[in-house]
Amino acid sequence: MQKKIPIIFKKTLLVLFLIIIYSYTLAITNLPDEVVIFEGEEISIKTLLGVNIRTKNENTIETLSNNSKSVTDSAGKATLEVSLFDKFNLKNVNIDILPKTKVIPVGNIAGVKLYTNGVLVVGMSEIEGVDNKKYKPYENSGIKEGDTIVEINQKQITSTEELIETVNNSKGKDVKIKYVHQEETKECSILPAKTNESQYKLGLWVRDSAAGVGTVSFYEPSSKTFGALGHGITDIDTNKLINIASGEFVTTRILSITKGESGNPGKMQGTVENQANIGKIYKNSKFGIYGKVDNLSSLNIDTSKEMDVALREEIETGKAIILCSLDNKKPQEYEIEIEKIYKENNYDNKSMQIKITDEKLLEKTGGIIQGMSGSPIIQNGKFVGAVTHVLVNDPCKGYAVFGDIMLKQAKEVN
Repeated sequence: MQKKIPIIFKKTLLVLFLIIIYSYTLAITNLPDEVVIFEGEEISIKTLLGVNIRTKNENTIETLSNNSKSVTDSAGKATLEVSLFDKFNLKNVNIDILPKTKVIPVGNIAGVKLYTNGVLVVGMSEIEGVDNKKYKPYENSGIKEGDTIVEINQKQITSTEELIETVNNSKGKDVKIKYVHQEETKECSILPAKTNESQYKLGLWVRDSAAGVGTVSFYEPSSKTFGALGHGITDIDTNKLINIASGEFVTTRILSITKGESGNPGKMQGTVENQANIGKIYKNSKFGIYGKVDNLSSLNIDTSKEMDVALREEIETGKAIILCSLDNKKPQEYEIEIEKIYKENNYDNKSMQIKITDEKLLEKTGGIIQGMSGSPIIQNGKFVGAVTHVLVNDPCKGYAVFGDIMLKQAKEVN
């Protein structure tokens, strides 16, 4: 007599089957559509059993198998074909292979002025109307802190002054607003409230610019581009990356340095007023700010100090140096230790964990302080990356971003 398979066993098999299908779907979905690398750089793509990756065109990249790595041999473009058991094509991954590029590590402190694309909503508050009642015009509009207002009544808004003028010109009628929320453009209508000063307001606090200081990481002579900070500039109120329309890079004069201590990171304060122009900023990303240098002499660098950008396979734990300027003079070299390397990290700017070991620097700053972000790291005569973060409870330690990530970001600047 044939035995029946228990229902619980059938359910278990079904659950396992669904988990396997989900795992494969997730693994394939997470494969990138495009990858930008440098010639000689390793590609590491993790796949599951049966999912194979091979070159579709010329042998620019060697054939890859499951969980394998490959080294590019020349600049150009290639396509990787992802298939299941070499029979069913699942997707293609386009590879853009950039030529090796030399950069000049900088280490100078510079001033940053950013102008938003539209106006950034940084807060909301009740409005006292002409009838002494409280109003919230923005309520139920869908607009949130961190959103960017780009149009009112089909008029482009580029500054706080333009927003105020346009709302006042509405004379209390509904205004149609176009705004950007998490990279999605949306529209809404708001009825402004009239105040005792005969002004019309939306109850929104907005900002159209930001300024600060940071360190220039590198200058790339062939394209006249620069990279700085190693992290993006976020709004102080919303803590979101500022979507910029334009920006200026200027020299700065250091006014004071506050030494860091456990639980209280130090900072460097400088002025961006009445300073010389360095160049224009075109990109504010989570990996730093990037632009073109217009006035090379203002950077005060030695153009003979070109060096290669280190590939991740060339970076080692151990001693390295950083360049930074702390006294309005030429940047100095200070010793650090690279403690950990996260070679497969392409998602944030915490590529390496570092520790300040130089006694002179520790005496001046107590470790990594605000304003040192972007300080270039050099190891074995190559540009390795730039300082990005400090550990609040241990200012001697922090994080750095890979140099190859920064250079790839700079390559996207037109």
